[in-house]
Amino acid sequence: MEQKTTVISEAALARQQSFLALIRQYWQSRGVTPAAFVDTYGCQQNEADSERIRGMLAQAGYGFLPSAEGAELVVINTCAIREHAEQRVLGNVGALVHVKRRHPEQKIFLCGCMMGEPHVVERIRTSYRHVDGVFSPHHLWAFPEQLYGILSGGARSFVTEDVPGSIAEGIAQLRDNPKKAWVSVMYGCNNFCSYCIVPYVRGRERSRRPEDILAEVRALISGGCRDITLLGQNVNSYGKGLDAPIDFSDLLAQVAELPGDFLVRFMTSHPKDATRKLFDVMASHEKIAKHIHLPFQSGNDRVLAAMNRGYTAAQYRALVDYARSVMPDLVLTSDVIVGFPGETTAEFEDTLKLMEAVRYDALFTFLFSPRSGTPAATMPDPVSKEEKQQNFDRLVARQNEISAALRRQDVGKTLRCLIDGRDGELLTARTAGGRLVRLPGEDALIGEYCSIFITDANTWSLLGTVAE
Repeated sequence: MEQKTTVISEAALARQQSFLALIRQYWQSRGVTPAAFVDTYGCQQNEADSERIRGMLAQAGYGFLPSAEGAELVVINTCAIREHAEQRVLGNVGALVHVKRRHPEQKIFLCGCMMGEPHVVERIRTSYRHVDGVFSPHHLWAFPEQLYGILSGGARSFVTEDVPGSIAEGIAQLRDNPKKAWVSVMYGCNNFCSYCIVPYVRGRERSRRPEDILAEVRALISGGCRDITLLGQNVNSYGKGLDAPIDFSDLLAQVAELPGDFLVRFMTSHPKDATRKLFDVMASHEKIAKHIHLPFQSGNDRVLAAMNRGYTAAQYRALVDYARSVMPDLVLTSDVIVGFPGETTAEFEDTLKLMEAVRYDALFTFLFSPRSGTPAATMPDPVSKEEKQQNFDRLVARQNEISAALRRQDVGKTLRCLIDGRDGELLTARTAGGRLVRLPGEDALIGEYCSIFITDANTWSLLGTVAE
């Protein structure tokens, strides 16, 4: 992967707009209002990319369906972070052959991180002949031209060339919830953790200009958005390579100083780049959520070094201790990998100790999954799957106990929450720390901040009522 960043020109983006107009004309000439199904796997960055895909398709005249059945276009945005995710995607792509048999004119595209893996692309080319087009994350901005080529009778199209990482501003986004938004501040990653495929499929770090980010956030706020999450594979690397001296803490402060009733969040932070300055900025602005997702991955220093994480368990603990000293109400979540190649049960115990000491609000837990092309995929691994599974089960059980205990501490409190949707008979809301709350109420409350009295709790969520 080349390291130079390419800023897509206004002329190139205007060209894509012309293809969107041609696609709209294509369907109008046939008297058809086309429908699309966009299916997303993986992280919030993939969700943000799918919003751009939907935005482009809406401009081209597409409506949207909740499934592939009956859709003129299917776009599957894939995730390559774990083997299970890849196998799930491939299974669902394979099943589409039956849908396409019922709808022969249906066009199927695959995009996302899996399409940055050459061996996966070759498998799609040879074994999934019903797939019409593939594009990698670097080519998303040019999807309209590729789609028009297929609709015009062109051959199957695979746009996966190794090109410099790009930044394309001004692509329309169609968001599922107008009150909540993902805003990408940077793309790519330079860390090369030994287990991770992301730098290989999403390229090197590249930051958007702060003025473009602030303009997008202002537009969101003026449109009524109340909860904004700044996104990056490692937001703490933001600013590198930009002409003006700025880091993520500076950007976060600038966003928080914008007028309006909103809350700003961010993810993900790499511990080796998180600073006291970041925590000080979080503590000093009411509009910044007192929540940080700070993946620790392992509590053992040998394993951390083998992972190429760039910090020790003691350094991680020091970060957490400082963050909590300036934000006593901080909600802390994290990622952890169990069963990294060669990790012994004794080394795993260090992970348990760190987890017990920090007491995370929630953990995203993973059994190690080898990714072809990463250093960890070829590391010797004498530990049995049974031992790894036992350790994993112990970790999950203990974290569930910690999560439930922390949830119970909120019972009896009144918390300001954004009511963001409905789940069956109950409304759903999020606390400033990102905790899920369920409560009775009318749909008119959706999109509003309310004071909610917490009446009960379980491992995963809180129950409450709108406070009088």
